[in-house]
Amino acid sequence: MPATLLMDAKIVTHNQQVRKAGNPALAAAYRQLMQEADQLVKNNKVYSVMDKIPLPPSGDKHDYMSQAPYWWPDPTKADGKPYIRRDGDRNPEINGITDHDHFDKLMAESELLGLAYFYSGEEKYAEFGAKLLKTWFLNPETRMNPHLKYGQGIPGVNNGRGIGIIETRELGKVCDASALLAGSKHWDGTAQQELNKWFSSYLEWLMTSDLGKDEADEHNNHGTYYDVQLVALALACGRRDLAEKQLTVTKQRMASQWKPDGSQPHELARTLSWNYTNMNLWGFMTLARLAEHLRIDLWTYETPDGKGIRKCVDFLVPFVEGQKAWTYQQIKPKSYEHSAAIFTLASQKYHQPAYLTLLPSVKPEGRNAFMLPLLLGTTSKE
Repeated sequence: MPATLLMDAKIVTHNQQVRKAGNPALAAAYRQLMQEADQLVKNNKVYSVMDKIPLPPSGDKHDYMSQAPYWWPDPTKADGKPYIRRDGDRNPEINGITDHDHFDKLMAESELLGLAYFYSGEEKYAEFGAKLLKTWFLNPETRMNPHLKYGQGIPGVNNGRGIGIIETRELGKVCDASALLAGSKHWDGTAQQELNKWFSSYLEWLMTSDLGKDEADEHNNHGTYYDVQLVALALACGRRDLAEKQLTVTKQRMASQWKPDGSQPHELARTLSWNYTNMNLWGFMTLARLAEHLRIDLWTYETPDGKGIRKCVDFLVPFVEGQKAWTYQQIKPKSYEHSAAIFTLASQKYHQPAYLTLLPSVKPEGRNAFMLPLLLGTTSKE
């Protein structure tokens, strides 16, 4: 079985077997996966921090750079600086700096190609997946330096912020992608060692830099996803003691971020409250999955005053069922990017099929529609 961190190796191996046996829901998801993977191979699009046009403040294009998404020019200032905040309203200027968008695509597409290789055994997917990883992380001409000094800078205010570290929150997908490629002639032990060196350098920067320390001290989804990254990278680098230590911080975050009824006040205060509530809960569920590697049970863990993951899941249920109206601020249509995965995984971890009855109301979007069955299984009879 693959040595994946976020994906449950037992589930994806089982899914691989039942797909071959003719499970119709998995067969449909598999066809979509292959179509997407084939298109990626055909397009042959790779990503690099060297693609961006603006230079980072360092003058080195190998440094990752992005601009704060919710900050806009001040109309009362001739040059618009310093920028001012409009929470939830994305400034299209950010699209002119390609690192964030390209890194998102790199993480998602490397995971997809790794899964396509695992399910099919076809080397063309491993070859292109390896090319993506080597271009972004390993090749001297195109690699990203392992830090985020210039993430989410605000024009007229700063060059980068700790908050920018949220942009690498899905690095665990890269860990899984490389695990799925293991055994391919296109991804050998040397490549994995070099990737682990990058992970180790970035992990050190997360823990020791001022910006990393700032993000570690955040008390909402930013703090949650700091933990997600640190624990995933620590496990990838074999630093199990560090991962275990950070999970004690995660328990403290559970106590400080949640109410006993499962609500998340910091996320409910946002202008996209539904989206951030789901996003943050998925972060904690990801941490619970990572904790399984250390035989730590966060799924049933509760704080002394009764706060726990399951209560956060149950908090969402009446709003999905239509028993309650979502009266918190949501300035854009609700996103269900994480919702279907939340209820699917909750049904497995808490042995409650009733959560699955909610899925028609929170249909997964985009690639998640076919990735979710392949990663977590299907409700169809096997």
